[in-house]
Amino acid sequence: MRVATFDYELRPDSIAQYPLSERDSARLLVLPARGERTHRLVRDLPELLPSGALIVLNDTRVIPARLVGRKVGSGGKAEVLLLRRLPTDEGDPGQRWQAMGRASKGLPVGCILECEDVRVRVVGRAVEDGLLEVELSSTGAALSEALARGGRVPLPPYIRRPEGPGLEMPASGAGNDHDRYQTVFARVDGAVAAPTAGLHFTERLFERLRAAGCAIATITLHVGLGTFQPVTAVDLDDHRMHEEVFEVSEAAAEAVRDARQRSAPVVAVGTTVVRALESAADPERPGLVTPTRAATRLLIAPGYRFRVVDRLVTNFHVPRSTLLALVCAFAGTERVLDAYRVAQREGYRFFSYGDAMSLERAE
Repeated sequence: MRVATFDYELRPDSIAQYPLSERDSARLLVLPARGERTHRLVRDLPELLPSGALIVLNDTRVIPARLVGRKVGSGGKAEVLLLRRLPTDEGDPGQRWQAMGRASKGLPVGCILECEDVRVRVVGRAVEDGLLEVELSSTGAALSEALARGGRVPLPPYIRRPEGPGLEMPASGAGNDHDRYQTVFARVDGAVAAPTAGLHFTERLFERLRAAGCAIATITLHVGLGTFQPVTAVDLDDHRMHEEVFEVSEAAAEAVRDARQRSAPVVAVGTTVVRALESAADPERPGLVTPTRAATRLLIAPGYRFRVVDRLVTNFHVPRSTLLALVCAFAGTERVLDAYRVAQREGYRFFSYGDAMSLERAE
């Protein structure tokens, strides 16, 4: 399928640069399988979801994966974005990561960067995609502490404003990126981008959802290059998805089984939850998942037959992306793209810090 199918005209002023001061006050465009779309707020979800619905969240935690420093020797400015931690020998004091990097004169194998207390050495480069393999070490404190102090929040490139650990947002987006570009239920370190649909949820909203009879479960998918990599191919079939590690626990599998037994829908909060649940779908028992810890390259596009997820809460996505292709596969390409046009006309805020949609799976 041609990537141009998932294109739409995007006004720059539609891209949210800051989060709202209250997470659950984001707007929610509701697109049912049948009937007219409606305009609500995320905090209205307890009224919109049927009692007994299972809400599945991604509990990955964003790490300070952006390292900015200078090359040893030349002093040239350089930047590295950590993507995925690689295994190392037992007892090795350093860490190895798959990474992206940029510098004015490139980052050849063997070069060293100093990023505050973190030293980054380039030890390899993949031929097929140009990704780096880097080795991290600390020049002072423990490496974990040095990364926490010296690493920066890996904000998406369409957020075009300064960021930093001490940089406060305006009143419309109270807090800072270290707090707001993280879900309140984040638990497992490993993501280099936030599962953004989850950014809208608050403890208050969880209390109301439980009071309305909804169940809540978590999976883990560490958001990486597989989720946010731009599509450069003309045909989506030619796009190479990068691996992302995920885990569907026994508890999550039981929660899905319980939902099926009471004929309740499985509601995925975000496209990463969809990919994890569909990757763990039980081939012998339709609608169920098996406990799984693996890596997935699953690319979902129109024509895909969903096996687990019934409803989806998700943000508005970048044109020509695999994320938008997934949403179109879920709810119908024309209906989704028409809803995007309406959303822009109605002043919805797009992308990571923006508003959201609630969609039922197309029949």
